[in-house]
Amino acid sequence: MRIGGLASGMDIDSIVKNLMQAERMPLQKLQQDKQRLEWQRDDYRTINTMMMDFRSTLTQMKLSTSFRARAVTSSDEARVTATASSAAMQGSYSIDSVKSLAKAESWVSTATSKIDPTKAMGEQSITGLTWAEGAVGKKTLNGNGTATYQLDLNGATIETALTEKMKVKVDGKVFNIIDSGASFEAGKNQVKISDSGELTFGSAVSANSKITVDYVADKHIKDLKIADGTKTLNLGTKMIAQDAEFKLEAGANTYTLVDPDPSATDDRTKMALKDQNDQVVGEVNLNTGVVTLNDNVSGETNVKATFRQQYSHMSLTTHSSKGEITESFLFTPDQTLNSVFEQVNKSSLGLSMFMDTQTNQVSMMRTETGRYNTDAAEADVSFKDMSFVTDVLGFSFTSMDDPNDSLKVNAQNAEFTVNGLTTNRTTNTFNMNGVTFTLNQTFEPGNPVTMNINNDNDQVFDNIKEFVEKYNTLIAAINEKATEERYRDFNPLSDEEREALTDKQQEQFEEKARSGLLRRDPILTGALSSMRMDFYSPVSNDQTNSAFSQLAAIGITTTSNFREGGKLEINEAKLKEALSNDPEAVENLFRSGSDATDKSAKGILHRLTDSVNVAMDQFRQKAGNQFSTNQQFSIGRNLNDVDDRIKRFEDRVIQVEDRYWRQFTAMEKAIQQANNQSAYLMQQFSSGF
Repeated sequence: MRIGGLASGMDIDSIVKNLMQAERMPLQKLQQDKQRLEWQRDDYRTINTMMMDFRSTLTQMKLSTSFRARAVTSSDEARVTATASSAAMQGSYSIDSVKSLAKAESWVSTATSKIDPTKAMGEQSITGLTWAEGAVGKKTLNGNGTATYQLDLNGATIETALTEKMKVKVDGKVFNIIDSGASFEAGKNQVKISDSGELTFGSAVSANSKITVDYVADKHIKDLKIADGTKTLNLGTKMIAQDAEFKLEAGANTYTLVDPDPSATDDRTKMALKDQNDQVVGEVNLNTGVVTLNDNVSGETNVKATFRQQYSHMSLTTHSSKGEITESFLFTPDQTLNSVFEQVNKSSLGLSMFMDTQTNQVSMMRTETGRYNTDAAEADVSFKDMSFVTDVLGFSFTSMDDPNDSLKVNAQNAEFTVNGLTTNRTTNTFNMNGVTFTLNQTFEPGNPVTMNINNDNDQVFDNIKEFVEKYNTLIAAINEKATEERYRDFNPLSDEEREALTDKQQEQFEEKARSGLLRRDPILTGALSSMRMDFYSPVSNDQTNSAFSQLAAIGITTTSNFREGGKLEINEAKLKEALSNDPEAVENLFRSGSDATDKSAKGILHRLTDSVNVAMDQFRQKAGNQFSTNQQFSIGRNLNDVDDRIKRFEDRVIQVEDRYWRQFTAMEKAIQQANNQSAYLMQQFSSGF
């Protein structure tokens, strides 16, 4: 903190401040130069962004779809409708008859025993449902580029005799589980499973793939821990099997079920636990998997639980556009029927299943229409494991011709005659030579539906008009910057100047100070000139019609106002006439010559793309982009130079200010000494009288 003027009585602070204000004038000019450079950089980048957007428009316009829009008219849209892509040829199609529409195969079961699809199946009495005993598990592994993977079974054993009930998927694709002694077939999705849980694929599974395995093991073996002072333990599995496999090992103690009798017919939800001395130590709720002990167990006791559970199985096969697909589904008594349907609906089988609780019937429908099974006597859906689907779900199936089976709607293809050719499709909406037909009704020969494919000149006109409008918007913005008035008396405001102005005054002042920074800029004027030449110069190549080699020939010319910098205007009648008389010539004027090296042989769109790319490269070299460092573009390097000069000048200003204060401090000291001497003399003179 500096305090001046104590001896001299002068306002040293104000004097130094005024002196420094004069010293800082060159610094203020440097800061103004920096602000102008930043404004220039931002203006260049704004124009460059507009150029980038226009280049995207050029890319879109260079697609054939911009000039080959097709319109389709149907003589009877209630029976047949159609749309056409740019690849469709002009012409007519006659749909003489539609013998059949494509249908999806659907099944409806006979009434099942009354099942509540929202409740656990094990808690209900379901006729025909039997449960096997073992251990159902699901594991997810990550592919690492190898062919061999290991399931963590904790000592359990895979039931390799039941591999037809298991499922292996890689990224949602089902793999066929083959016998361990069989050979892999090249090109097929095959995998082997050993009793130890080792998976071996026919080829390496790519890294980051998701491998899911649904398996059946001989038993569950789980390592658990009991917290200090607790009497309960959750096995994490419901519907435990009532058999002698059940075992708990807690420290040195081993607990088993009391007199497990697999042949017992009574519903024993809870069973007692006994220790090695046949003493009852607790009970097990087989439905919930919760163990309750009579006495507390010391904390952190390691517990190993060995047990089996109940499960059932269903397997379905479908024929689809992806080929023949078979998936197996394992489920346990604690699952609901709806959860089983959800597994099926989310599978790759292409099926939709649900149960109607009003009729107790199950509906199953293919999600694809059409017939895919090459065996005409067989349905597109078949059941490999008949017990669950027949005894529980109530489906029956013998053959396609059996009137008593559950097949309510046979899968069928759409069969129709077009231009005298009888053919079929698996769907009612299909593509033929770039035309997408949709069959809505069946009808007999004699009253055909005619589809006419013609050019959609209105759409092409709109595309060209929109393109011209975007070009005009771009050059208007460039021309505005290149011709903007320069107000040399208005410089960027300093902080002190800002404080003296209102917000509105600051805005108005800054608008004038920023104006004209790109006036007559060679990059802008060069880009404008280049794009104007791209439009005006004739297109000369083998594809272009000499009568349509310039834009003026199709009704696109520059405006009469030269101040608009070459804006285009469209004679709509003339452009529509050109599109009607020779749409290909109009397209070639814009799109031809993409591979030409001579610019005169390139179509207008390709010329403009080249000019825009050159201008954008110049903008990047001059002003960079948001990802550029200052060293990568010329304005940035100038900014660095100005920053260095500002820093050096600020250091110098500090030194000058310190010098001023030293000088004034010395003056104050001298004045103080003079005052002291004067006071001393006055004192001496006073004491002499």
